[in-house]
Amino acid sequence: MPRIEPRLLKGFRDYLPEVMIPRTRMLRKIAAVFERFGFEPLDTPAIEYADILMGKLGPEAEKLFYRFRDSGDRDVALRYELTVSLARVVAQYSTDLPRPFKRYQMGPVWRAEAPSMERGRFREFWQCDVDIVGSHSLLADAECLAVDHAVMQAVGVKTHLIRFNNRKLFRGLQEKLGINQDAQMAAIMRAVDKFDKVGREGVEKELAALEGVDAAARQTVLAFLDLAKFEGGNDARIGKLSEFLGSAASGHLGCSELREVLVEARRMGVPEKHLLVDATIVRGLDYYTGTVFETTLSDAPSFGSVMSGGRYDGLVGLFAGKDEPAVGISVGIDRLLAALESASLLMKSKASASVLVTVFDETCLEYALKSATELRRAGVNTEVYLEVGAKLKKQLAYAERKAIPLVVIAGPEEIDAGETQLRVMGTGEQLRLKLTELPQAAMSRFVEPDPNTAAGRTWDWAFKPEMIERVPEVGGLFLLRDETRVVKFAGWAKYGDLRNAIRRSLGPAQATKVKTFDWYEIREDELSEALCEFVVARLKPEFNA
Repeated sequence: MPRIEPRLLKGFRDYLPEVMIPRTRMLRKIAAVFERFGFEPLDTPAIEYADILMGKLGPEAEKLFYRFRDSGDRDVALRYELTVSLARVVAQYSTDLPRPFKRYQMGPVWRAEAPSMERGRFREFWQCDVDIVGSHSLLADAECLAVDHAVMQAVGVKTHLIRFNNRKLFRGLQEKLGINQDAQMAAIMRAVDKFDKVGREGVEKELAALEGVDAAARQTVLAFLDLAKFEGGNDARIGKLSEFLGSAASGHLGCSELREVLVEARRMGVPEKHLLVDATIVRGLDYYTGTVFETTLSDAPSFGSVMSGGRYDGLVGLFAGKDEPAVGISVGIDRLLAALESASLLMKSKASASVLVTVFDETCLEYALKSATELRRAGVNTEVYLEVGAKLKKQLAYAERKAIPLVVIAGPEEIDAGETQLRVMGTGEQLRLKLTELPQAAMSRFVEPDPNTAAGRTWDWAFKPEMIERVPEVGGLFLLRDETRVVKFAGWAKYGDLRNAIRRSLGPAQATKVKTFDWYEIREDELSEALCEFVVARLKPEFNA
């Protein structure tokens, strides 16, 4: 049989373990955020009848569908995104679903667009959506912004900007322009949607190519978009938009909704620095009717939007025969992953395991398996070297190649004493421990490279700026230790301030004497303060005096 050349289709990619491991962790974190906000999981088929998917997204999008006739001669297509399938589900199971219906879905979608590996654009990629169906309340729109912010926090992003607008402003602009045909205005909005890609001049060229849009109309549209340059705060920006649109009823309503969404997002804890009312945001899909939003990263601006969505009050009605309000937001997981890679913000890992248990020889196998079982029971990801009898040097080389941080070694001498050796690969430190002490020692010495997976505490982190940066924005107790692990300072922080509290705890001279630190997440500030007082009274740390 002739050899088959291994190759990939253009626009598709393989995910090797060093990227797939952080990708999988990212998906888990995002799902955890969605569930914290009360969304339930849903899944739908990757392939649908073509008439289900087509005719809802606009002509630009529908050029990119993977559409074909299957072996049963049915007209089918791969899903372009997840929202239309949700609308079909809501109509099909209407009486079985509560209102509002809050669902999340994570899965692959397909678009036959020009790929760009450098900008994270692939023809197959995963989306992670949350949607709220059945609520007119703008609290739902604001909750989407709160979910957006929480997702960015969960994946370690600090420089995200949630840019949002309202499509009713463009309906107000339509009134101002005196355009009677919705199709013509839809073409103008599709041109505006390219603003981030082609800039103001590019949009002007797109508008000039549209039939029936004269020079005066083009200049009015561009003047509206120029309001995005206004450097005032969000409230002032909404005021400028309202002033520009004048008496247009739709524009007035859109500005009112923007104000309400902004107020509620603030109340939900989204910091002002991450919010921007932006006249250029319109979203390219035709089904949007109200609030629209896109999130970009200042660390990786060339990747464009990594999380986006909006309100679509008419889509469900195409299947149900009556309109139902809905709003949602979606993470483009592969673009976000590529953006984090580009910005050196992605913690890559070649191994899921924190510990490799070596096997000295056949007589030591049972003890090695027992050691692995004890570690796994404690929640430590553990791999056993499977080639019994391989030289220890080879097993250590395997751990080094996979970047497994800890190795357990137990030969006849250790087994007779009921002990093991725990080697820290990065430093060469080797400890002799009782088997019962092994899980705690492993958890104490392994720093998970992704801080967001830490189970509310960690021990023995190096007292360095880059490690302090990995502390989550929580509250609780922290201990600073010297090279002999003696506690030199004990402190506490209000919820959300732990990282900053550790940063400002010591002066430069004192900091030179600290080598490691521990932290423990505590949600009640009073408890954090009380525990800190107890520790200080009991241990009398030098720098607390």
